Amino acid sequence: MSSVDPVIAAAERARAASHGLALATREQKDRALVAMAEALETDSDTILAANAEDIARAEAAGTPSNLIDRLRLTPERLAGMAQGLRDVAGLPDPVGEVVRGSTLANGLELRQVRVPFGVVGMIYEARPNVTADAAGICLKSGNAVLLRGSSSARSSNAAIVDALRGAVTDVGLEADVVQLVPGDSHDSVKVLMRARGLVDVLIPRGGASLIRSVVEESTVPVIETGVGNCHVYVDRAADLDKALAIVLNAKTHRSSVCNAAESLLVHADVAEEFLSQVVPALQGAGVTVHGDERFAAYDDVVPATDDDYAKEYLSLDISARVVPSLDEAIQHIRRFSSQHSDAIVTEDLSAARQFTAAVDSAAVLVNASTRFTDGGEFGFGAEIGISTQKLHARGPMGLTEMTSTKFVVTGDGHIR
Repeated sequence: MSSVDPVIAAAERARAASHGLALATREQKDRALVAMAEALETDSDTILAANAEDIARAEAAGTPSNLIDRLRLTPERLAGMAQGLRDVAGLPDPVGEVVRGSTLANGLELRQVRVPFGVVGMIYEARPNVTADAAGICLKSGNAVLLRGSSSARSSNAAIVDALRGAVTDVGLEADVVQLVPGDSHDSVKVLMRARGLVDVLIPRGGASLIRSVVEESTVPVIETGVGNCHVYVDRAADLDKALAIVLNAKTHRSSVCNAAESLLVHADVAEEFLSQVVPALQGAGVTVHGDERFAAYDDVVPATDDDYAKEYLSLDISARVVPSLDEAIQHIRRFSSQHSDAIVTEDLSAARQFTAAVDSAAVLVNASTRFTDGGEFGFGAEIGISTQKLHARGPMGLTEMTSTKFVVTGDGHIR
């Protein structure tokens, strides 16, 4: 038997299961989500033991500490995953929502309503919390999900999915609405990416090379989630106390995630005062600053290159530059930003308006940390990813973004 057969078989089971899930009531789906949350808690010892196996393999392989942090589960993180599922259960069901409607001049009643995609494929790296988040959001939005995590998290993902599938069946839904894609090889990923007709949409979540590979090689439509080269710009009219707190939070709160700040821009008019505060504060928090000549005047600052300004570090590193104007800050962001999240710190309303209008990113923040670009922080519940593309969905993708629409036309014997 061909090694691709299990992937196609899984997709076929997901397609069959999606038909029943599309008809499930909100009450059924919410009961399933609560049961899934309870299963994560009940099976926490098993899941954490499986995660410890993944961590041990990663450490033995010399995996960088920032990537191990993304892989690691703790009781607190597992509790957060369970709470995320409960949060999704408490949100409105998008399926069946009327987006718009009208009665046409000829008497036809027209309604555009939200419907599930059908089968969603998730291809992602490390971060086993994505397994529960994706399963929960897909289930609530009426979609079956095929989960293809990285081999580094295979034990964690298997334990999580076993718990979730058991919970789903306990409330009367089909287990195959949540599945792991069989196999660890890249060939199995390729089969998933080319299962057009069985899989309705793919969502890659991970590093730049993974996302590029999925976008370029898939025949299944892709919602592109992008890397996070996020900027904080400290304007000439900034409150420097606010700016210092925002920069430190954006960089150090959790450096290994896509909404962490990777680049700092400071207006020349406040550079002398602000650099004397921010450089020691960053270095005191363990951050390596890769800076231009103004920053390099401070001890232990590494001279920055264009590669630094373009880099998503996902570590305790930040690129930094002094700019002569707001326009120059915007031009720098346009050149180097990944269009994920970029922030301005300013008390000047006109500067804030110019920045938010000119910076073309999925999230543009004013006097707030880039760490707020998150489905949970936005009130969406758990998110399935942050889209940096411009078609269909952009920014944190919650329930609404996991639906399509169809038109329902009701007549009374109308003919054209």
